[in-house]
Amino acid sequence: MEEDPVPNMEDEDDEDELDWLQEQEVFVSRESPAERSGHIAVTDGSCMFIWGGYKNADIEAAEFTDLYLPKNEIWIYNMETGRWRMKRSEGDVPNSMSGSCGSCVDGVLYLFGGHQARGNTNLVYRLPLRASVLRWEKMSDLTGLAPTCKDKLGCWVYRNQLAYFGGYGYIAQPGHRGTFALDENSFMGNHAGRGWNNHIHILDLETAAWSQPITKGDAPSPRAAHACASIGNRGYVFGGRYMDHRLNDLYCINMDTWEWSEMCVPQHGPVGRSWHSFTPVSADHLFLFGGFTTDRETLSDAWLYCVGKNEWKPFKHEHTERPRLWHTACLGPDGEVFVFGGCANNLLSHQQAAHTNELLLFTVQPKSLVRLCFDVAVLHQKRLEHMWDVLPKALLLRLKQRTVADS
Repeated sequence: MEEDPVPNMEDEDDEDELDWLQEQEVFVSRESPAERSGHIAVTDGSCMFIWGGYKNADIEAAEFTDLYLPKNEIWIYNMETGRWRMKRSEGDVPNSMSGSCGSCVDGVLYLFGGHQARGNTNLVYRLPLRASVLRWEKMSDLTGLAPTCKDKLGCWVYRNQLAYFGGYGYIAQPGHRGTFALDENSFMGNHAGRGWNNHIHILDLETAAWSQPITKGDAPSPRAAHACASIGNRGYVFGGRYMDHRLNDLYCINMDTWEWSEMCVPQHGPVGRSWHSFTPVSADHLFLFGGFTTDRETLSDAWLYCVGKNEWKPFKHEHTERPRLWHTACLGPDGEVFVFGGCANNLLSHQQAAHTNELLLFTVQPKSLVRLCFDVAVLHQKRLEHMWDVLPKALLLRLKQRTVADS
């Protein structure tokens, strides 16, 4: 499996599922999200939405104990004003989980899979993010062969379809296309057998039906805790864990023909890793940050992959002293990558996990002219404010939000 730590085990190399996570939740009144790992994050407009994950227990205990975050809390970060707010959701609220897969399509969050206190799930939920009341809906009438119950998978969004790839979960029943590799260690503690897979399952949002494509080419090996990103009709997957190895291979699949291609990059690139992030930042570039190596090192390096040139380039940044694994990364409206949460140390050691709620900002492309004008207007507010009322209402509202946030 990929990285499910178990405390106080005699053999540190043994890794099992997150059954040690307590089912009760932590309710704390606060102005920003609690520290966490294994959560999801999606964007809609200028807002980033955070759900789920787990954290260290706040109480002193003889053994390290971790708790899931409250299942009904949705944390919203306004990427223009830099402010957090929390909204409580209702309806068919999913169980508290880690390792789920979240995607946003036309203002709706789709949540699949994950690991809860009772094991893995393959349920799908939707949450309209633009509604005044956040109400979860369980998608219980889906047809077709659903994926196995699993977590730590990836997803590509294309043409109103969600294509899920890989993950770690229960033994695949007959009928699933692809490879399943059993993890012999998963039987420890009388647990159901689990393992890695390289399955692709497509959820068509118009027909509410599952399907599996017939792929061509050499598919990636089974894996979990990899990272997926899509640009147009191309879906990319980098790294992840398979057996005892954390990989540094890069694959691309054409989502019109479903043909796999391995991107054999000629020069030196990122080391093998799992629990990293991989974010499209332009029509030709993907941004890689952080992760966890085979030698159990938590990483803080960043890379840009250029699709057109098929090359990796190290990306210099100011967060080299802030390693992260099992964090999230989202592209903002002005070309900045927002990395939230994650763990800053070895999550599989016998030390307490260093979960964080810190937000790291990476500027991966020049600011737009609109953004530069806003920055200047805010900087020289006293001299320019008397002229702001002649601006279009939408620009005036954004400018006032910025000035309130900066005051």
